[in-house]
Amino acid sequence: MQEQAPRLLLNRKVSLWISAAWKLTLSGKNASNCFSSRCELEVAGTYASMTTKKKRKMMREFAVLAAGCLVLFATSCETSEKKPQTTPVAQAQAPTLPAQPQPAAQPAAPPPAVVQVPKLDPVGTIIADAEQQYQQGQQDYAAGHLEAAMQSFDQAVNVLLEGPVDVRSDERLQRELDKISEGVNQLEVAALEQGDGFTEQKAQPAPIDEANEITFPVDANIKARAEEQVKETRSDLPLVMNDYVASYINFYSTRGHGTLERALTRSGRYRDMIQRVLKEEGVPQDLIYLAEAESGFEPLALSRAGARGMWQFMSSRASGYGLQRSWWIDERQDPEKATRAAAHHLRDLYNQFGDWYLAMAAYNSGPGNVQQAVKRTGYADFWELYKRNVLPKETKNYVPIILAFTIIAKNPGQYGLDRLQPALPLETDTTRIDYPVDLRLVAECVDVDLNTLTELNPSLLRLTTPKDSTYDLRLPAGTKDKFEQAIAAIPLDKRVAWRYHHVAAGDTLDSIARHYHASPKAIEEVNDLQGGELSADSKIIIPITPGKNAGAAQTAYSHTPTHYKVRRGDTVLSVADDFGVPPERLRRWNRLTGDQLAHGRVLVIYRPLALGQQTIINSPSRHSKARRTSASQKSRTASSRTAAKSGPKTTTQTATTAHSVNTTTKSHAASAASHAAGGSSEPTSASLR
Repeated sequence: MQEQAPRLLLNRKVSLWISAAWKLTLSGKNASNCFSSRCELEVAGTYASMTTKKKRKMMREFAVLAAGCLVLFATSCETSEKKPQTTPVAQAQAPTLPAQPQPAAQPAAPPPAVVQVPKLDPVGTIIADAEQQYQQGQQDYAAGHLEAAMQSFDQAVNVLLEGPVDVRSDERLQRELDKISEGVNQLEVAALEQGDGFTEQKAQPAPIDEANEITFPVDANIKARAEEQVKETRSDLPLVMNDYVASYINFYSTRGHGTLERALTRSGRYRDMIQRVLKEEGVPQDLIYLAEAESGFEPLALSRAGARGMWQFMSSRASGYGLQRSWWIDERQDPEKATRAAAHHLRDLYNQFGDWYLAMAAYNSGPGNVQQAVKRTGYADFWELYKRNVLPKETKNYVPIILAFTIIAKNPGQYGLDRLQPALPLETDTTRIDYPVDLRLVAECVDVDLNTLTELNPSLLRLTTPKDSTYDLRLPAGTKDKFEQAIAAIPLDKRVAWRYHHVAAGDTLDSIARHYHASPKAIEEVNDLQGGELSADSKIIIPITPGKNAGAAQTAYSHTPTHYKVRRGDTVLSVADDFGVPPERLRRWNRLTGDQLAHGRVLVIYRPLALGQQTIINSPSRHSKARRTSASQKSRTASSRTAAKSGPKTTTQTATTAHSVNTTTKSHAASAASHAAGGSSEPTSASLR
């Protein structure tokens, strides 16, 4: 560009001189109109003042100069055209880009598309996602985080089952599902060696959920009687009567009467403890009816929103008041600890709002919601907030439900409840343990049934006590010494697997060994039995190989899912019963809460398999897609049902005397353990889902 500048300037002057001279020649001296610029006029004036001789000389020079300019122009254009071919930088040659094929077809774009084709394979993506969840579950399991491991394993299976490609239509997906199922099963068996850490506790529906769904009419007669009762009822909570409260009194007098009766009956177990704790915490004694309305005094109550325990704590709020929650325990279900935490929380809410109705509303929906409603309306009064519809529906119903419970419970004769016999208070012994022990072994140590023991320890989520922390184990009153003596005969590392057995008439060493999948020789050695002789009504130790408890892991489930479309009237319980699977497993497989099913939903079900067989048991005709079952197949199915429903052998005979453990028992324990590990037993193959 710098070389072209002088040339352009020279060309400009030459063109002006030639243009002026040419116009003067054609038009004469007076043709000034022909000049279009000041420059041309100046050149024209100079040219006109020249003599003829000078004009001719100048024209010759101009002719030579013009010829040189033409050559210069031609050379310049030719040079400019050749520069894009020799210069690597071609940005200034925009017009020539369309003519060049190389920039238009970049070879870099197509190769990424070719490389990405395998990544877009949906099956490969599904397998990669499932494998990632499975590996995460294994890491959590190795770190001892069993709850997180369960969630990751469930998610891995869900990725395979809920993906865009049906597992049954692709062999790679089926192989991955089989691999994950077998891997999880191996981990489950390993976990059983440390305790029954995968048997989940069964929750109970919270009664208040049913009441929240009901809109009941006001009975004028019931309301009139209740108004008179309120005037005569003594309570340390304020009692009022209006249509909202009268509606729920009508409900609990009719349709909800059974719920009320069960709650008042169960109240006998916990009333003394609750009133003692409420008094110690300085809150009204009649707040006991909050727990009665919420849970019916059921420690295992679980609401649809996830609130748990007698006082229906959400997990986040429970943590704030010191209630611990882990894979093994949930202290929201501990009656006394939860009662104390609830008293603390209610006292804090009363201090914040200065009103017990607002405190109860905040207990239900959270203090933030109530505080916001007060700010929006300017009313710090529950009934004003109710009328202005600024509270959630459940919270609006919450206070009237509690008041209705209180009024009815304090006037039992008016509502046909005066003949109810409250349950007896729970009397217990407590022993602090720092080792994992299976509750079935504990029950056998103190000669009580398992249900009694689990009822005394509702905060335990599994059948095994925590393995890495202390736990206050509650026992029936008067059995603490008996337990400590019996458990001392069991090696510390065998207390999640070994059992006690009450010898009944007709029992033999071989029959007992078969029942528990144990070695007869190991049983003989650990109990120091001479010649295998057994005494009726005695109690012997059963050294069981970990993970092979009788009746505990007898049910295996098919790896191939069955898909069932929900029909009208189906519930979780009805479908689970028809397919012969536990309701909690059906809920886990399909991420369900509660018992209701949406019509048309497709459920994933893994049918149970009989141990050691490949035939499917409990195949229901109503839910079966193929109804062409032969008579022999039906017969085999019926036999399988009977085998699946038959539980482990139980002894109805109660031992009158405890077996005295010989001093040589412990010396035989190690030898018996080795025989138990090597004893013949059938492997379990129940998949964890």
